[in-house]
Amino acid sequence: MKNSFLHIAFLWLLAIAGHAQDQQFTQFYAAPTAVNPAFAGASVQSRVSMQYRNQWAGIPGGFNAGNITFDQFMPNINSGIGMLVSYDQAGSGALRTSSVALQYAYEARIKRNWFFRPALQFGYGQKSINFEKLTFYDQMIREGDEPSLEAGTIRPVNYYDMGAGLLTYSQKFWFGISGFHNNAPDVSMYDSQKTPLARKISVHGGYRARLKGNSLRKLDHYVVFAANYLSQQKFDQLDLGFYYEFSPMILGLWYRGLPMKSNSYGYANHDALAFVLGFQAGNYKVGYSYDVTISRLGIANSSGSHEVSLVYQWANKHNQRAKKIRIMPCAKF
Repeated sequence: MKNSFLHIAFLWLLAIAGHAQDQQFTQFYAAPTAVNPAFAGASVQSRVSMQYRNQWAGIPGGFNAGNITFDQFMPNINSGIGMLVSYDQAGSGALRTSSVALQYAYEARIKRNWFFRPALQFGYGQKSINFEKLTFYDQMIREGDEPSLEAGTIRPVNYYDMGAGLLTYSQKFWFGISGFHNNAPDVSMYDSQKTPLARKISVHGGYRARLKGNSLRKLDHYVVFAANYLSQQKFDQLDLGFYYEFSPMILGLWYRGLPMKSNSYGYANHDALAFVLGFQAGNYKVGYSYDVTISRLGIANSSGSHEVSLVYQWANKHNQRAKKIRIMPCAKF
């Protein structure tokens, strides 16, 4: 019981110091428009994706988060459009954040199989606290089920949000950079203070290579190497990983952390090793990942993190021909 209390207190301190950092996902390429709005419509096919993450499942009052995305390519105007709906909750669901964003990306052809995409994102978000799931000291010393006096000091906050991104890719390589919360919206739930939401920067890229078979058999196997660097205020991390794709299965291994950098407590900045398993059947893709905590929090205390994703893609008559001649090289999960 004592250790659990210390862990919860530790998470609370991290949340205060983090100044409302965004939630992270292991299978971020299952919903690539959440990484960079320039991915909107990049696959040519229409796409719907859903993600759910249960972070540090062994800690009471941990984090749960999800994304629902839709994007589609419009060949008549060389553009992609998208919608991103996100939510996360912490502290047994007491602290909640939700948002919806619209995305637009324009596609320019540099060479025959080389493309460049600038993009914009406009969103609206809300942050709130459910006081029915919290118990304060003033409620414990009073009789009855009266609400806490703290409830009157905090209000839900609504805010507008802006983001942008750039992406370039060929049949084997991709590289992009994106920025979110560029207008630094105020997310303070107190009238007496301001808390700007820190800008988040993502730099990401990768390479896809096809494995060759013998002269009589052509392998439909690929190896994909990918990386994603995130920076938000004093927090930064690097995701490095690779996938082995042998249709219809996909296996992946990722490392999260910055091994050459120590955190503010003087400890090596290691976070997790993640194992990814994916399966593709027709227009559907299903993924599962498990994060093994390698920080000082430890796997015994955190029980790791679970994440699932579901993606459905389809091509209409206008995009069917483009689907056959162009392949987006980025990872599938």
